[in-house]
Amino acid sequence: MPVITYREALRETLRQQMRRDDDVFLIGEEIGVFEGSYKITAGLLAEFGEKRVRDTPIAEEGFVGAAIGAAMLGLRPVVELMTINFSLLALDQIVNHAAKIYGMFGGQTNVPMVIRTPGGGGQQLGATHSQNIELYYAFVPGLKVVAPSTPADAAALLRASIQDDDPVLFLENLALYNSKGEVPENLDDLPPVQIGKAAVTREGSDITLIGYSRMATVCTQVAERLAGEGISAEVIDLRSLRPLDRETLVASVRKTGCAVIGEDDWLTYGIGAELAASISDGAFDYLDAPVRRVAMAEVPLPYAKPLERIALPSADSLYTAAVETLAAVGARR
Repeated sequence: MPVITYREALRETLRQQMRRDDDVFLIGEEIGVFEGSYKITAGLLAEFGEKRVRDTPIAEEGFVGAAIGAAMLGLRPVVELMTINFSLLALDQIVNHAAKIYGMFGGQTNVPMVIRTPGGGGQQLGATHSQNIELYYAFVPGLKVVAPSTPADAAALLRASIQDDDPVLFLENLALYNSKGEVPENLDDLPPVQIGKAAVTREGSDITLIGYSRMATVCTQVAERLAGEGISAEVIDLRSLRPLDRETLVASVRKTGCAVIGEDDWLTYGIGAELAASISDGAFDYLDAPVRRVAMAEVPLPYAKPLERIALPSADSLYTAAVETLAAVGARR
């Protein structure tokens, strides 16, 4: 099976879906002639033309609103926002229109659109370009929010998102674009992925490690390190933040008795708080230790590389939390 990058998996999925369905079109800043800030759309303008690969002004509220209108009339727009930070300029369109039209119109019209956008720190882009604000959108009923961590899941989830009849916010972490993984040469051979279903990417019995996007890969790294010390860690990749697969979380923690959550956003009111509450609701009597959360420092992310590195959650910080949790339950390493 070919090994390709996360970036290539996204591009080939866009190409496949555009070839398959003439209603699918791309719209966003610099996605055509410049081929996208991160080159996800490289070559697509040449293949599909300006009608289906639409460059826009730097006006997020305007072109997201245009995409919503197009979706209401039967097209399937895929919007590229240069960064999730810029989604704040289109917050009204996303939250008050895309998420609510189906319900407010009594189901008379769907909004089948995807908003692709990268986020995450570690690239020295400064505090206003390095945020993980997916919580803003995962909070909103009417939106679906997905965050794949591997090239194969990126391809499968993007395909599912484009074919879905609801608006989907598709989160990409900048740190993952060059990561590599196996993806079938024929994308039709990819197993279907259900939006709202987490993946148990590594089975274990001693502790559950939970993450999404970049932190799902960090959880796997920590599980491998713990395995070298005789600890069996189960790893759950959420893949979807809304809908949230609470059943898989609860089943895992009922088996292992303890959990550590890794997230790239801030700790207070973060995604991890919802996960911890869900575990408490469904597995309280099975917990041998409090659920631990590892997240970003509660500061605007510094530009200076050493400070940025310290502020972000890491494999070392997740490993330390796992070891301390295991110690609390009396596990011997």
